[in-house]
Amino acid sequence: MTLLPVLLLAAGTFAFRLAGPLLSQRLHISARVQRLLTLSAIALLSALVATATLTSNGHFAGGARPAGVAVGALLAWFRLPFVVVVVAAAGTAAVLRMLGVP
Repeated sequence: MTLLPVLLLAAGTFAFRLAGPLLSQRLHISARVQRLLTLSAIALLSALVATATLTSNGHFAGGARPAGVAVGALLAWFRLPFVVVVVAAAGTAAVLRMLGVP
């Protein structure tokens, strides 16, 4: 019963991914539209990060999670190794939660 929806989603995903290379020669998108599409992708990703960082179950997540994300973002900005970024971000959130920050 669940195999059919999985196969339909797989076929739809394949069709969308195949449509890009097949239609790229037929569609001509202006430079302005390309720039706007790039900016919209950045805006959507930023909104996703903000929502995941600041909310939990529809409510404010508290200060520990945003602080951990901020530490991780800062360390990633300085191009530290990924493991260091993740451990430092998780450690920051954990220490703040141990100190009573929600």
